Amino acid sequence: MVEEQHQELGWWSKYIFSTDHKVIGIQYGITSLAFLLIGFTFMALMRWQLAYQEDPLPIYFFTGLPVLIGLIVIIIGGMKQPYIALNGLIFIGLAGLIWYFVSNEEMMPGGFMLPEFYNSLGAMHGTIMVFLGIVPLVVGAFGNYILPLQIGAPDMAFPRLNMASYWVYFVGGVLMLLSFFLPGGAAQSGWTSYVPLSVISPGQTMWLIAMIFLITSSLFGAINFIVTTVQLRAPGMTWMRLPFFVWTQLITAFLLLLAFPSLEIGALLQLLDRVAGSSFYLSSGMVVGGKVLDIAGGGSALLWQHLFWFLAHPEVYVLILPAIGIITEVITNNTRKPLWGYNAMVYSLIFIGFMSFTVYAHHMFITGMGPNVATWFQITTMIISIPSVIFLAVLIFTLWGGSIRFNTPMLFALGWIPMFGIGGLTGLPLGLAPPDIHLHDTYYVIGHFHYVVAPGSIIALFAGIYYWFPKVTGMKLNEALGKVHFWGTIIGMNLVFFPMLIQGMAGVSRRMYDGGAQYDHAAPVLFLNEWMSWGAWIIGIFQVVFIVNLFWTLKKKELVSGNVWEATTLEWAAAPSPPIAHGNFPILPEVFRPAYEYNLLVNGTVREFVPQHQPAEELEENKG
Repeated sequence: MVEEQHQELGWWSKYIFSTDHKVIGIQYGITSLAFLLIGFTFMALMRWQLAYQEDPLPIYFFTGLPVLIGLIVIIIGGMKQPYIALNGLIFIGLAGLIWYFVSNEEMMPGGFMLPEFYNSLGAMHGTIMVFLGIVPLVVGAFGNYILPLQIGAPDMAFPRLNMASYWVYFVGGVLMLLSFFLPGGAAQSGWTSYVPLSVISPGQTMWLIAMIFLITSSLFGAINFIVTTVQLRAPGMTWMRLPFFVWTQLITAFLLLLAFPSLEIGALLQLLDRVAGSSFYLSSGMVVGGKVLDIAGGGSALLWQHLFWFLAHPEVYVLILPAIGIITEVITNNTRKPLWGYNAMVYSLIFIGFMSFTVYAHHMFITGMGPNVATWFQITTMIISIPSVIFLAVLIFTLWGGSIRFNTPMLFALGWIPMFGIGGLTGLPLGLAPPDIHLHDTYYVIGHFHYVVAPGSIIALFAGIYYWFPKVTGMKLNEALGKVHFWGTIIGMNLVFFPMLIQGMAGVSRRMYDGGAQYDHAAPVLFLNEWMSWGAWIIGIFQVVFIVNLFWTLKKKELVSGNVWEATTLEWAAAPSPPIAHGNFPILPEVFRPAYEYNLLVNGTVREFVPQHQPAEELEENKG
């Protein structure tokens, strides 16, 4: 029994500087969703430029919509629920940010976007969505909240380090946004920060400082997740009894711990090149603006690419592995079947984590690498696709013959399967040098990457939000609104990303301020820019449905049962919803069985679900 008494914490200690993993998970969730909203807005502004570059930005639409959403949230909250109403200020603040952009003559004179500002939006969109949005949401939010509950732990191993990881991340995000208001503006060298451009262009210094904060936060979290999983598992929670979501978080933590230091070192060296006159990446004789740079030389731009991609390709799996964990939990629960091929999933996960460090240079085929090196990375890239096929096969076999419940989280999970499949299949040509040479730096790469990161991660995140929202709040999101949200999101995403593949195969280059209008060969497919822009705005409109659903549910406060999905894992079966403030569980659980025992035959009687902490003798007693 958890009987330890705790003194009542003050408001700041309880909600702001909390060491409770659940509060920190919620902090990560709210903050990362806000950053995702900002990153999406930057994309929407870019899509207007690409589709209607001869027309000024319709300022009242782009500012009026977030103001309207903010007012709706404020009205929903009202005076009696100010914690809901205050969230409306996020959307009103976003409208203010857009107004600042349009009114700034150095960014958008007369409502027309300057090329330099377009580059800043592109760089910040990619950075925010990956490092400030998706990674903190899949790891910081879902990992923090769910992992200790699923392994039967009272908290994370290092609660104060956990708190520090959030606040270091928060500071890094604030610094990143502040760069728009500094002389020189925000970064203009893309989310990859390629040198030499990133060393000599304005705005990159703050980007590098912010990235050092974000990487440090990830390293803090990685250490905490590994130690927690290894040391704080409940009695009986053997490795092969772990829910698959825990496995994905553990492997992701190892990827963060091993891959992120290369980028942190690389960012520090790049910062020194910018502010201290070093030349880790700059070679002698570089000419900028008709003048030879006064540098010592001796550096190599390829060094940055090696350091960056050694992180960035494992980073892809940091984005996607927790998403696979979420999808697995949702599908297994809603098919009412044990996970088909659990062991195969675990071993494939470990294998993909190891192999992710051996494939990174397929991003660098055009840098002049020799055929032997290129062949090695082509082979490893093809090999690493095998575990992904196993993941999809296991999920499909789990669906086969199941009593499927088509609730909202399940719809998102089912939609995820073909979207992830498209993302994976379109990546195969990029892993082979001959087609990659032609497709590199085209919109095909953007389409492939976004199918992996947007539908492949964000759709899974929505599945997880709808699935675990009752655990966090004790309330269930509206099913009808959830299904509207699903169909609008899935249709909009395909309208945005599939035309990118078509444009890329036609030879349209990415990161083009005019969308490729200067190239005659691109003319037949440029009309797709408008299609993609409308797809982006459709996505945005249907997120309003999600926002209304979220806050309306919080306002109604209609509580559901503690195990609303009739799940077997500890967070549902052994803990109340929401979990207790200190210790998570009224009684610390002991585990007696695998994670997913649905429709289990017990002495001739079928039990629809058997929780992990239910002993065999209790089954016998219940039967009798």
